[in-house]
Amino acid sequence: MRENKPGVLLTNLGTPDAPNTAAVKRYLKQFLSDPRVVDTPRWLWWLILNGIVLPFRAPRVSKSYTSVWMDGGSPLMVYSKQQLEALTARVDMPVELGMSYGNPCLQSAVTRLMIQGVTRMIVLPLYPQFSCSTVAAVWDGLYRAFKMTRTLPDIEFIRDYAEHPAYIAALKASVERFFVVHGKPDLLVFSYHGIPQRFANEGDDYPQRCSDTTILLQKALGLRDDQIIMTFQSRFGCEPWLQPYTDKTIQTLVKNGIKHVQVIAPGFAADCLETLEEISVQNREFFLRSGGEKFEYIPALNANTEHIDMMVQLVNGRS
Repeated sequence: MRENKPGVLLTNLGTPDAPNTAAVKRYLKQFLSDPRVVDTPRWLWWLILNGIVLPFRAPRVSKSYTSVWMDGGSPLMVYSKQQLEALTARVDMPVELGMSYGNPCLQSAVTRLMIQGVTRMIVLPLYPQFSCSTVAAVWDGLYRAFKMTRTLPDIEFIRDYAEHPAYIAALKASVERFFVVHGKPDLLVFSYHGIPQRFANEGDDYPQRCSDTTILLQKALGLRDDQIIMTFQSRFGCEPWLQPYTDKTIQTLVKNGIKHVQVIAPGFAADCLETLEEISVQNREFFLRSGGEKFEYIPALNANTEHIDMMVQLVNGRS
């Protein structure tokens, strides 16, 4: 009889191996070459990517990575490893970490699980809100990982967890702890990573999943509609992305009487360049330069206890 041995594959976007231009260029080339991320016709995008984007973007992004780099690697890698270790200690099954881009890659993580005899793989992409550009890219990576194998495990794929009670509870606990230390702001900004508006028009339900999380967390915190706003950050390229844009919004808040703002990024399971540099540094400067008095970023859930509790619930419910 075939053995039932579950194992967990944790996945996230990925990170450069080092904060230098060469490493960042390698990472960006892999990331931005994925049609799930940029779907411009391949021949045209190859010319743009290699002739314009990488030569100019890689040096600038490497400076940003240098500003947030930690002992042990990039913030995303450091916190992802902490999540891996914490979840491994809490569940009675193998757990491995694989990134869609960069190292450790999905292929290596899948191989490690299969070597351990896993016959049922529980795949947990650490993207709370589904998007074709993130979660579906993990699905593609799994296909490539198993394309040439002679056997397949059963696969339990967790599409997202935007409304999961334990996820909302973890966010609530994090925000309330922050309020105790820093006070309640005039406005709490929910900033999610953006996607092209066209993706949503073509069927990606990511905006709705972001809204689902926002509504539930707002209710859990007991905040009025005028005390929160949902925005989208990190746009890339020239076409319209989901709006309102975080940076543009931040620069207009003072005109509406907002002097104290806090930003939470519920779509990020681990702090990374987009939260620690884009939000906590760039958007802080935008707000203070426009006349704001107090700007604070509420850290991602990272490896805090409530976040790991949620992961345990998600994977044990399928083990």
